[in-house]
Amino acid sequence: MTTDIRGDLAPTGVLRASINLGNPVLAQGTVDAPTGVTVDIARVVAERLGVALELVGFDAARKSFEAMVSGRADICFLAVEPARAAEVAFTPPYVLIEGVYAVPVGSALATVGDVDRPGVRVGVNQGSAYDLYLTRTLRAATLVRAESGVAAFREQGLEAAAGARQPLAAYVAAHPTRGSSRSGSCRSRRRSGRC
Repeated sequence: MTTDIRGDLAPTGVLRASINLGNPVLAQGTVDAPTGVTVDIARVVAERLGVALELVGFDAARKSFEAMVSGRADICFLAVEPARAAEVAFTPPYVLIEGVYAVPVGSALATVGDVDRPGVRVGVNQGSAYDLYLTRTLRAATLVRAESGVAAFREQGLEAAAGARQPLAAYVAAHPTRGSSRSGSCRSRRRSGRC
């Protein structure tokens, strides 16, 4: 590993990796004891650089991104998204994460295309990849941004919620009277190893 690469990726001599605990596909556990694929990747990068690793945990992608942009982290694990590319550089993707919608039982929204209609409100985690993607692509539906898009969906009686398949499927299974098993793919999202 060259000194230039080490200096670029770990300018303090320690690799500070921002871990998004808000996406259980990427990381699990707690701020003090995170686990998961992003933690494993961060450990390998630190080993290859020959530096110590400091894991900095956050409960949302936007907070992880803010840490990277503000200089509190050296690497982070986020979806490759044009809105973020203006401020950070991305590696090729290391995992594909499918984005989906959940809708109430009995909803007339049966396909992904049905969601983008006037009067349809979609709950989404503020600053998430799904928020950024849907901000760019929805033309008629309204995004309802919140700390938890699923909580907004439930509490405000929204027509849909958008997010990663695994957490939304778990929500639907736990709340069969509110969520529908008819989740449609919103778009497959790619996560990057460095942003």
